[in-house]
Amino acid sequence: MKVVCEGIDLSDAVLKVVKACATKTTLPILETVKLSAKNDGLTLSATDNEISIQKKIKAEVYEEGEVCVPGRYFGDFIKKLENVQITLNAQSRKMDIIYADSQTDMQVLPAEDFPKIDTEINEYSFKLKTEDLKKFINSTAFCCAGDDSRPILKGCQFVIKDGDISVTSLDGFRLATVKGKVISSTGNMEIVCPARTLNEIEKMISDDGETEIFVQKGMILVSSDNTVLTSRLYAGDFIKKENIIPREYTTVAKVNRELLKASVERAAILVRNDKNSLIIFDVQENKIEISSNSEIGNVQEPIKAEVEGKDVRIAMNSKFIIDAVNALTEEEITISFNNQIQPFVCENAVNKDTLYLILPVRTANNA
Repeated sequence: MKVVCEGIDLSDAVLKVVKACATKTTLPILETVKLSAKNDGLTLSATDNEISIQKKIKAEVYEEGEVCVPGRYFGDFIKKLENVQITLNAQSRKMDIIYADSQTDMQVLPAEDFPKIDTEINEYSFKLKTEDLKKFINSTAFCCAGDDSRPILKGCQFVIKDGDISVTSLDGFRLATVKGKVISSTGNMEIVCPARTLNEIEKMISDDGETEIFVQKGMILVSSDNTVLTSRLYAGDFIKKENIIPREYTTVAKVNRELLKASVERAAILVRNDKNSLIIFDVQENKIEISSNSEIGNVQEPIKAEVEGKDVRIAMNSKFIIDAVNALTEEEITISFNNQIQPFVCENAVNKDTLYLILPVRTANNA
């Protein structure tokens, strides 16, 4: 294999695909990026057998061929050569990287050992505005579980039904759900996509236009700007949000989002080293009093609120409420409670398409 390409193009491509390389594996080939030179282009591919990313760039191909390079080492090295033209010349188990008046060689692996990446995924599909897809991902992916105890909770559930779409995630302590519309779909469907995959999709798609997601046999495919991402989907039954979200509330407080955010962030500072980063909301007529208590000191701040219903005092993890408030977008938000031990809900005051549910923390006073 021998190709010539621009350093900036190669660097951009390898930094995109290397995110699919495995980091902890007994199979060295999964830590590589496959380089495929054919016709007038160079295609870079990486996979960890769950997610795969491919990107094609323009190149002068003098000798067609394929080879696998150590992904992260190659990426870090090429990133330092963005301003020069690069020649890649692979022979046997070694590849020469030629740039300006210099040359470096790197050990490589044979391409025939690289897993086959299936890009024939097109049985079902749905299309939506790219800005909506970005919103769905940014509004929910951070609420996915991070451990393997219940793998399906590491993903977001997409439900498409009669032109409507809802995306839901939860980690056992909080839930996020957002509703919207699809432009088109081949029918009603339900999938659970890994949060890691969704975060990579969010980075690779543009900020406008439309994005189509293809689904087939437990796999999805998304294509954008000569980049193709495929990923496995999670199998199993996702938790039904209708059984978790309360249908009515005894207390509803409307509050300025920025004032609430600033107060909670201050209260969180003194408890950031505590296990639950515990803060207290004392909801009373016309105000929410926010407090925290640690060995470092105490915070107690009242903020103005429009409160309807009973007084309630409730403890919570400060990170969860901060994440929810940051993800909401309107000037005023509503927080709805039932009591000190049942989950409460945060929403925009007007547009109710996004909802965050948070489990309170039981304390000695409310156990």
